[in-house]
Amino acid sequence: MSSVDFEMARIPAGRVTLHDARRKERRSVDLEAFEIGVFAVTEEQLAEMLAVPSSHPRRPAVEVSWQRAIRFCNAASEWEGLDPVYTFDGEDVHWDVQADGYRLPTEAEWEFACRAGSTGPHYGPLPDVAWTAADGLRAPQDVGGRMPNLNGLFDTLGNVWEWCWDLLDPARYDDYRVFRGGGFADDAWSVRASVRRGGPTRSHHEDVGLRLARGAFDGDDAAQGWSAAVDRERALFDGPAGWTPRR
Repeated sequence: MSSVDFEMARIPAGRVTLHDARRKERRSVDLEAFEIGVFAVTEEQLAEMLAVPSSHPRRPAVEVSWQRAIRFCNAASEWEGLDPVYTFDGEDVHWDVQADGYRLPTEAEWEFACRAGSTGPHYGPLPDVAWTAADGLRAPQDVGGRMPNLNGLFDTLGNVWEWCWDLLDPARYDDYRVFRGGGFADDAWSVRASVRRGGPTRSHHEDVGLRLARGAFDGDDAAQGWSAAVDRERALFDGPAGWTPRR
């Protein structure tokens, strides 16, 4: 099997509840069935697709910006003869939700796949399912070294954070994109299914990588809990007195 073969798990349709801490809101999202990677994308896979060095082939690829993750998704689609999902206008990226190629998961997809039916912060005892600061590590570990969740996914908690498609909080953080899941250097309180963090699209970090998703949907500019119209609404300043947006 080639190292660029991506093992994907089929996630059935379902519902997940997401929490917006700033607005103190919860929203339920109904999801159609989709696919998501059993493992995070590895260094070896990134190296073969984008012609970059690989020192530890089975470790999750890190130091990957959101922009590079998007381009990796398109490269993976083209490699397998699938319709690329993303188009570019400078730094702006458009998701064609009707395309069947590889992409980043939405936040709703990621959390639903991570939870695998669980309702607590973890889908199993943290020492069994996740690499965290408690292990005293200085780098990510090879994928698949801990127990999977009930969807058969490894390392959705711990080891490395994973980029999602969604904006973090556009009123406060401009174009910052979300990453989820916690990393090898994080304490347990950060390694939870509901924790959200993010960064600029060109930023890269030693503990942030990506996991592929697939799934095409009817419609335009809205799918799986994400909507371009809602992004525009969220970008409007509506903070309390004394609260100021980043821009």
